[in-house]
Amino acid sequence: MPKVIVTNIVSLDGYYEGPGGNVMALPMDEAFDAYNLERMRAASAVLLGRRSYEMFSAYWPSIADTPEDPDNRALDATNRELSRIYNDVPKVVVSDTCVLDESNPWRDTTTVVPRAAVGEWLAGHLGGEAVVYGSRTMWNGLLEDGLVDELHLMVGALALGDGVRLFARAVPRLELLGSCTFAGSSNILLRYAPSRDRSADGTPEAPRPETKDETAASHRSGS
Repeated sequence: MPKVIVTNIVSLDGYYEGPGGNVMALPMDEAFDAYNLERMRAASAVLLGRRSYEMFSAYWPSIADTPEDPDNRALDATNRELSRIYNDVPKVVVSDTCVLDESNPWRDTTTVVPRAAVGEWLAGHLGGEAVVYGSRTMWNGLLEDGLVDELHLMVGALALGDGVRLFARAVPRLELLGSCTFAGSSNILLRYAPSRDRSADGTPEAPRPETKDETAASHRSGS
């Protein structure tokens, strides 16, 4: 079973998108780009919802081979490396409606998995870290099902006042793992893990079963 890490940017007042679905209202600066690349370098796979997959597969594939432009941050070394890795890494679209187009440049590195089957599929096919970019609807469902291990939220220093909320519903109790700031940026990264002891209403939760790899690791470490 992979470690599922959601990494999203969110406004100070909790919005995932601005009014009218405007994601560009969020402060996606150099720190945001660099952290996305850090997570991508560590990933064994990327999990995406259908809408995010369609958007990203229309944008990212060509960035890798576009000449670097010092006047365009979208074409800097960070984003071009991100594009190169993105093109090769296995992508999993969690969706009941996604149909892969023959012309999609990511077609050969993409698997579509129905929502109801994703937990079993992940346990049987992936290890390491699986990172989630965007894909709010999809990962809120994974979080509700106990399949998200960490939330890495980059909080931007602005309030949007309206838009789409990051969380679709009440979430499990979260435990803060750490936080960090970035030179030259007003964004702050907050890393959380869902509590495995209590649900959002305070009732005890059943522990998530250990995989064979996790059991072996605990034996090796003596924990």
